[in-house]
Amino acid sequence: MKTIRYIFDVDGTLTPSRQKMDQEFKKFFLQFIKDNKVWLVTGSDYVKTKEQLGSDITENVVTCYNCSGNETRHRGKIVNASGWKLPEECRRWLSDELIRSPFVLRTGNHLEERRGTCNFSVVGRNATLGERKLYIKYDEINNERRDIVNTFNYVFGIESLGISAVIGGETGIDIYPIGNDKSQILDDFNEDDNIHFFGDKMDNGGNDYPLAKMNKCGTNHHVKNWEETYKILREEQ
Repeated sequence: MKTIRYIFDVDGTLTPSRQKMDQEFKKFFLQFIKDNKVWLVTGSDYVKTKEQLGSDITENVVTCYNCSGNETRHRGKIVNASGWKLPEECRRWLSDELIRSPFVLRTGNHLEERRGTCNFSVVGRNATLGERKLYIKYDEINNERRDIVNTFNYVFGIESLGISAVIGGETGIDIYPIGNDKSQILDDFNEDDNIHFFGDKMDNGGNDYPLAKMNKCGTNHHVKNWEETYKILREEQ
């Protein structure tokens, strides 16, 4: 009989994007990770994940995969990490995209280096919640991130530098070598594992898509927000 393993994205799945976990849900989830085998996988770095969830969660799941699986931690300690860095020509191209964007608001920290990956944001990682909402609305209408992702992958993809871009979170784009996406964590699982994966970006082009696509024998829960995740988990208990 296969053993159920739970894998969770963080932003938009366990928490509001870039914000702390709801306290009622956290109380439930702390008990959930005591009763079940749970892994986390997120595009964010560990500092941000710990800030959102708390060390009582990040250090008590089986494994916390940060930077789309390019950094692996057990009990808060790094056990594996990528040394990849974004090539300068990609950096220049993204700088030009920032200039070309019709969205006029800039808040700084537009290209955030992470372990084995980086995150690009037109509005910037320093944006307030209100500024983020302005960009989210703009992007929903104009599909700017989708267009940047598609063009980036055409220029730097499999026939060029072998680098991939995907939509991540509500305002960003995650960038890393092809194959170094969230699906790489499946190397730590085996055919006897029945993986239940929860994520909010499972559409093609989203940063949860590669893992969901490779999770062929498990169950993928494509959620709209953390409230839906909470609802599903309560119903399964």
